[in-house]
Amino acid sequence: MNGSAAGTSTALREYLALGLTLAALVLTFALASENFLSRATFLALAHQVPDITVVAVGMTFVLIAGGIDLSVGSVLALSSSMLGVSIVHWGLPPGAGLGVALLTGLACGLASGAVVVRWRVPSFIVTLGMLEGARGLAYLVTDSRTVYLGEPLEWVADSSLLGIPLPFLVALLVVAAGQWVLSSTVFGRHLRAVGYSEQVSVYSGLSPGRIRLAVFGLSGLLAGLAAIFHTSRLFSANPNAGSGLELQAIAAVVIGGTSLLGGRGSVFKSLLGVLIIAVLGAGLAQIGAQEPTKRLITGLVIVLAVVADAYRRKVS
Repeated sequence: MNGSAAGTSTALREYLALGLTLAALVLTFALASENFLSRATFLALAHQVPDITVVAVGMTFVLIAGGIDLSVGSVLALSSSMLGVSIVHWGLPPGAGLGVALLTGLACGLASGAVVVRWRVPSFIVTLGMLEGARGLAYLVTDSRTVYLGEPLEWVADSSLLGIPLPFLVALLVVAAGQWVLSSTVFGRHLRAVGYSEQVSVYSGLSPGRIRLAVFGLSGLLAGLAAIFHTSRLFSANPNAGSGLELQAIAAVVIGGTSLLGGRGSVFKSLLGVLIIAVLGAGLAQIGAQEPTKRLITGLVIVLAVVADAYRRKVS
């Protein structure tokens, strides 16, 4: 079997494993709770997962490049706050407010990426600083208060196609676009090369700095998009929004098989990781699990995913 065929076989096995895990979770909770297999449950999931899905796409790109972005939750909060303030206090039309949210996320991502690239500071430290800074700015621009929007953004959350919420459809389009970029473009090949070995990529004539700057900008931009979904769903901009989102996104991406060491990952598999996390959370809630239990089980799943990644690297 040649290398390409072996790689395809491995990828199919990974997709099968993730699909079976998701199916097993759905079956388990369907047996444990009579209300789990209901339209209400799946509609609730369709409303909840767009935020983490688009953030997970950005996180996938960052991890493949050999970095990490701990700031996405706070960037979501700042983007949401700017969206609320721009519409309610500045009097901007809703369309302009959406642009403000996206630009805020993009600016945060580019700022983090610029520091990582220019001063070669570990992305863990830089984005940890952005986590605190963006959250602080969110409190400042809102005066530590929730900004209620109501009607101006109702159309985002309420729009649907064939009963499927618009944000969920947009999130799926982002996933499809992200996978296409990774699998079928020169940028995707260069991204994997930089994550696998920066030194080798430099010898090959690539520019790791520009690639890393681009993926951090993408991560911030998608956090801004997640802020639009989040704000429209709750009809308000809360400076406390997105707390812990970075951990959920990293968990979903790692469960989906993206390596924490860079060079390997799949956006489609990250989507499966998101769905596994979402179904796990919804199922545990329906059977009455307390929050500490839910966090413990999710933590164990993350550890198992990391161990599985280490095993894959060892045998490959």
